[in-house]
Amino acid sequence: MNWQGVTVGYALSGSHCTLPEVLPQIKRFTDAGANVIPIVSPSIMTTDTRFGTSEHWQKELRALTGNELISTIVDAEPLGPSKKLDVLTIAPCTGNTTSRLANAITDSPVLMAAKAQMRNGRPLVLAISTNDGLGLNAANIAKLLVAKNIYFVPFGQDNPEGKPNSLVARMDLVMEACEAALQGKQLQPMLIERYLYA
Repeated sequence: MNWQGVTVGYALSGSHCTLPEVLPQIKRFTDAGANVIPIVSPSIMTTDTRFGTSEHWQKELRALTGNELISTIVDAEPLGPSKKLDVLTIAPCTGNTTSRLANAITDSPVLMAAKAQMRNGRPLVLAISTNDGLGLNAANIAKLLVAKNIYFVPFGQDNPEGKPNSLVARMDLVMEACEAALQGKQLQPMLIERYLYA
């Protein structure tokens, strides 16, 4: 696919352990010529973890995309009327974000961007990363699986023995899932044996 002239919204929620896996996917988009708009949750803006400081991730995102971060609900709201994003991915999409999205709660920049994308009938691609995907969050994932214009990066159990309810997407397929979504298709197979790729 020719990504020149395509604007990709790349939203990150607080699954900090997957951020090192996610940033190379942003580079794939920019290397292909896409304009990437980074959208971040409050967790990314404020939380330092063993995986890196908030300041580190913010600097990396600015350097990779050449764009300022959308980090407030107020800044994300104009994405709706402007119809700026051709495709929006939330990668990683935590269980917290998944549950709020499935229940129409808009309390973060990431969720405001998702609401804007759905309002415009444009593709929203979710790369889930949740410890309770086969637990309480299974109902929320199911609601989103049947929602119009919502697509998933292929996902599966990342540690069936140690964390049997945990589901994580193959982050290296974010770009392919977005390409399929722009054609109105779900990248297949959607359910994979994720732990084989870890």
